[in-house]
Amino acid sequence: MPADSTPQQIDTAVAEAVAAAPAWAASNASTRARLLRGLADALQAQRESLVPLADKETALGAGRLNGELDRTAFQLRAFADLVESGAPYAVEDDPAVAGAPPAGRPRMLRVRVPIGPVAMFSASNFPFAFSVLGGDTASALAAGCTVVVKAHPGHPQLSRDVFALARRVITEQGLPAGVMSFVEGGSVEVGVKLVQHPDIAAVAFTGSFKGGAALQGVANARPRPIPFYGELGSTNPVVALPAALQARATELAQTLAGSMVLGAGQFCTSPGIVLLFDGAGTETFVETLRNALAGQTPHAMLTPGMRRNFDAGVARVTSAPGVKTLLDSPAAGDPASGVHGAAPKPFLAQTDAQTFIARHALREEVFGPAALLVRVKNVDEAVAVLEAVGGSLTVTIWGADDESPEAQQLVRAAAHVAGRVLFAGVPTGVAVTRAQHHGGPWPASTQPGTTSVGLSAMDRFLRPLALQDAPAWLVSRAGVPL
Repeated sequence: MPADSTPQQIDTAVAEAVAAAPAWAASNASTRARLLRGLADALQAQRESLVPLADKETALGAGRLNGELDRTAFQLRAFADLVESGAPYAVEDDPAVAGAPPAGRPRMLRVRVPIGPVAMFSASNFPFAFSVLGGDTASALAAGCTVVVKAHPGHPQLSRDVFALARRVITEQGLPAGVMSFVEGGSVEVGVKLVQHPDIAAVAFTGSFKGGAALQGVANARPRPIPFYGELGSTNPVVALPAALQARATELAQTLAGSMVLGAGQFCTSPGIVLLFDGAGTETFVETLRNALAGQTPHAMLTPGMRRNFDAGVARVTSAPGVKTLLDSPAAGDPASGVHGAAPKPFLAQTDAQTFIARHALREEVFGPAALLVRVKNVDEAVAVLEAVGGSLTVTIWGADDESPEAQQLVRAAAHVAGRVLFAGVPTGVAVTRAQHHGGPWPASTQPGTTSVGLSAMDRFLRPLALQDAPAWLVSRAGVPL
């Protein structure tokens, strides 16, 4: 566990960000794009040292980590392109109209200005893509905000090395060092101190519901509350309609098993609830899924604490009345488990819709390779199950290819509770695009109108500003802040 940054070190990091904020906010597109591309180039150039270090600290494997490093570089370059398209500097210009209101009006320009220094909390499960140079950092820098990185204690040396790389690029480009600064530590106090700092203007967080909800409370309790953009995890229901299972039960079960164990189930989009209707193919699907999971051997989880939380979640589900265990996952340390250290076994259980709806414990995320099958009698019950979930990053619906009242009803319910609705494939894998939305109603995220993945993530860190009858010299800046 890394040593906690002291209160004085946190103050220094924020002070650096504050000092650099005016110049970075006023930077033009070429300056911002050059930094973002420079960070991407440097990250890929240092691959041979960073990937082995990341694997040593996370056990995620070189294949996964190389892909994630490339995704991180892709994100940085995508935001560079977005900046060069003029998106952060967009101006809405309503010309003056002579006469008395309401028809008459002054000239109004609507621009966007950077919100200010952003505290960025790195995630545990994506040591590159949601960490020091991940999407939150890239989108905040693209918006013209300086960033104070709070490193995750699950990969401390990797975080330090990536930050050192970033600082080197910043210095080489002649930019103020405080464009990015850094704090670390595993204690609650470090995060609270950072969020409470009066010069922090917004927070970006990816992590647990418990930690995120607590920090949101801190942000709201400040004398001047600030936006808290928290992505807090999800159960990501999958609805398997009879038509889909009748046609492709075996294929879909095998695909779902692979999604469940991907990264030892440590994805915020890992499927955790599967809604099944009685029908041809359903029992084949269940048996194939069980067998496919039984043959999987996920790697170790990221930290002992995460393994303990996984075991506690499994125990919470298995102890609930009305739940049948289909595939058990012995707790770590159990001699019968055959598991050493933090490596889990996949877990699968089954219940009915009424039990699921009645018991809140069954609706909580089990972060790891686990899923609960919920048997539903009809579409009305399926909708009730989705409503009980309350909020999710994703809902997947298999078999809604043809329009019908039932398909419309399910899609309507899914759209009500999720930030992304899929009609093919599985929810793991979040594309970085303009149309992507990675968020959802509470408890999936704290700000369902914003995304933490995709190019629209930049909008979180830009504040609208109306300029009325602005002088010509200010209009000529074409949206570039002072």
